[in-house]
Amino acid sequence: MQKQRRLPPWLKMQRASGENYSMVKHVVVENHLHTICTSGNCPNIGECWNAGTATFMILGDICTRACKFCATKTGKPLPPDYEEPLRLAESIKTMHLRHCVLTSVDRDDLPDGGAAFWAETVKSVKKVNPSTTMETLIPDFDGNHKHIQMIINAGPEVISHNIETVRRLTPVIRTKAKYDTSLGVIKYLAENGVVTKSGFMLGLGEREDEVIQTIEDLYETGCKILTIGQYLQPGIGYMEVVDYISPGKFEEYRILSLKMGFSFVESSPLVRSSFHAENHVKAR
Repeated sequence: MQKQRRLPPWLKMQRASGENYSMVKHVVVENHLHTICTSGNCPNIGECWNAGTATFMILGDICTRACKFCATKTGKPLPPDYEEPLRLAESIKTMHLRHCVLTSVDRDDLPDGGAAFWAETVKSVKKVNPSTTMETLIPDFDGNHKHIQMIINAGPEVISHNIETVRRLTPVIRTKAKYDTSLGVIKYLAENGVVTKSGFMLGLGEREDEVIQTIEDLYETGCKILTIGQYLQPGIGYMEVVDYISPGKFEEYRILSLKMGFSFVESSPLVRSSFHAENHVKAR
């Protein structure tokens, strides 16, 4: 039986409650929406939902991939719900969001990986909420530039795609995604004038030299915004935590990344992709 490791004191999380938390939960449930906050067991759900923000997950809550770090359900997804883009747009209006983050499960079952649905969703949100800025955290679309371009053409202010871990550990924790494919996605976005963002986890057994190499690899693609956080095992059967990285080491990586030339870096144990995302839209 797997033994539960005691969390260090710096990984204390805010309680998931409060007036705004209840409002966000109500809007999500009432409109049959999904969030990565709940599907991914995000440790910041209390802080973010209390602040009236959430990362919406489109194209259902069942992923066609089974990465060993992610709590999102895996299996055969339902067909896309073509009423979802408008429901989401109206929900964002109800919540009076100045900035929103959209992500999705991987949809390898669809010919375009869900790219056209993605583009329609971005356009719907912008039409209903013209003053709301947006970040899209996209899958790799198998590196297909035609499909990635659909998202670019829809016009989100920031497009992000996570590298997730160092090169050596990629085949261990990611099922289909490849390290170089992810770098290629980010490079294509940057070459097309998009404000680009990526992130990865620590605590999976990576070495310091591998972390630095990953930061360098991302910077060379043209990536502008970087997030680094602590991996937390979402349940039995997922990759176990190898190390809990100290806040001081996260700060070292933040300073290193900024000196390298990144415009904005979030690096601390509880950081996740969309943590404080409303600040990232200002990075150029």
